[in-house]
Amino acid sequence: MPDSPTVFALLVVAGLLAGWVDAVVGGGGLIQLPALLLGLPGAAPAQLLATNKIASICGTSVSAATYYRRVRPDLRTALPMAGAAYVGAIGGALIGLHIPKSAFNPVILALLVVVGAYTLLRPDLGTVTELRHSGTRHTSYAVLVGLVIGAYDGALGPGTGSFLVFALVGWLGYAFLQASAKAKIANFATNLGALTVFVPQGQVLWVTGLAMGVANLVGGYLGARTAVRLGSGFVRAVFMVVVGRLHRAPRWLGLRGVAVEMTVRALSPGRIGGAGRKDDRASAISVGKRGAGWKDDRASAISGGNRGLIGGRRGGVGAW
Repeated sequence: MPDSPTVFALLVVAGLLAGWVDAVVGGGGLIQLPALLLGLPGAAPAQLLATNKIASICGTSVSAATYYRRVRPDLRTALPMAGAAYVGAIGGALIGLHIPKSAFNPVILALLVVVGAYTLLRPDLGTVTELRHSGTRHTSYAVLVGLVIGAYDGALGPGTGSFLVFALVGWLGYAFLQASAKAKIANFATNLGALTVFVPQGQVLWVTGLAMGVANLVGGYLGARTAVRLGSGFVRAVFMVVVGRLHRAPRWLGLRGVAVEMTVRALSPGRIGGAGRKDDRASAISVGKRGAGWKDDRASAISGGNRGLIGGRRGGVGAW
């Protein structure tokens, strides 16, 4: 828990805003995890990831329920996709251990350019549901979407909800509102997959996580109701804003290594402990210089510097 009541209050506000954005179109982690990184500088990165997931799953659960009551997404598509996303989120973290972090930067940038350009150049995209496939093929593609993006969430994570929405709109043919409803169910599954690793290892900062979770829940409820009331056009507009914001994601990909490491360490519980967490934090803080980089880059993040939220001068741990 933060030492300052002001910092604690700001984290709760960040949880509220993140819940709203995440419920509308995904990408709430771009608000919530950086806030945790800045507000809890003494916490191990794995604790921040776990606490972020606890807060997020509160919001995704209520937004998924709200969408279900008001939009009635087809569970014959949503549930298989969510199951695949759950498996993919766990498997993605393990696979990501063997992939260099630097390899992801051009991949993420390329994906964002394609997603943004494709959506911008097709103003009618996602305004109405026009499914491109049917029957078993439709379900199979939905499962593939869940598996691939779930693995992406396990290995990296920034903008998972937004990529789910885009895949459902651009590939399967859903309107943005229907896509958001299904994406929330799948996103709940990816959060749950991560927590099956983090909770048994005692990584969650429960007081902070639950306080932010309550705020995230309120934000998720309000965001889902706003999206339902204003429709696919509104969701599409917010989607474009979030995709534009995601261009900063490559600066933050260093945290992917922490998530991967924690997943692997979960398979060897004896390696996790008090001293181990300190070592994990030291190794995760910087690829280059260590120690002072944590404090220096918190300052540079606040002032809009170019070194990311956390890391040495060459970039280390960033936000999810």
